[in-house]
Amino acid sequence: MARTMTDNEPRRIGVSIELKPHAYDPVANPELFEGVLARRVIASIIDITIIAIPVLLAGIFMAAATIATLGLAALLFAFLSPLYWPLIVLWALFYYGYTFGSAASATIGMRVMDLEMRTWYGAPAYFVLGAVHALVFWLTVSFLTPLVLLVGFFNQRKRLLHDIVVGTVVINNSVRAQVIRDVRRA
Repeated sequence: MARTMTDNEPRRIGVSIELKPHAYDPVANPELFEGVLARRVIASIIDITIIAIPVLLAGIFMAAATIATLGLAALLFAFLSPLYWPLIVLWALFYYGYTFGSAASATIGMRVMDLEMRTWYGAPAYFVLGAVHALVFWLTVSFLTPLVLLVGFFNQRKRLLHDIVVGTVVINNSVRAQVIRDVRRA
């Protein structure tokens, strides 16, 4: 039997908000956060190198094509040059989105350094979250200077400003965390 709503009853729109607790407790599981900041720096250098390689190869190709065609290719590249920087940004966003959205939930640099990114409530990262994470990082560092990276020294989860804004946390992967646990027990 359907119920009719009177004018004095509040209208319900069917939206509920479920607040989840933090999944990773630095007091109960300190091995998840041990050495994360230093290894994030190295992982970032690896990732920037991976992103830069195709960009540099494209630049070398354009220079070689210009020389080989005695300057004719420069006319084509001049016409296409407004697309060059947007394509670089799209390539970087795709790289971060694709790698964070993978099963490892980490970029290639983070995999090398045994790190992974999770949402603050423990879910693995996904494509859009990875792309937004990279975009927010670039924006915060561009507008607020690299000093925003110091935020990681002042919180127990070692989260940087863009991690807090986007709702992510970078932790040691399960293999590294288990090794740290085993070393502590010994």
